[in-house]
Amino acid sequence: MALADTFQEIVDSLPADWTDLELDLRIAEESRYVEAALYLATCNARPYSHHDWHWRLLVAHTFGHAAAAEVVHGALGLLDDAHIEAELVVREMRSGRVEVTQMWGRPQSAREEFRRLRAQ
Repeated sequence: MALADTFQEIVDSLPADWTDLELDLRIAEESRYVEAALYLATCNARPYSHHDWHWRLLVAHTFGHAAAAEVVHGALGLLDDAHIEAELVVREMRSGRVEVTQMWGRPQSAREEFRRLRAQ
């Protein structure tokens, strides 16, 4: 199965309130490491230095300091298009966390706009 399809299955299986996801990725041919790194730079994959796995992918659902799921899906699609075989494993998933935003000193219109955007 293609990496992008596998990733989409993982995301579709998560609960609605998931906030962030950590995945490990290992490519089959280490000679294609540099080529794969070029594609994975788009989703800010963190390389491992001395480990069995090659990269750690951090994915955010709606907020946080990680790549959006759509960006990770696109990067994995680029690996699929380049015929780079790899293995993807879920390491950790967090759910139920709530975004905290400083609202002190902001006008009521900004508060209402923030609530409107987050309610979707």
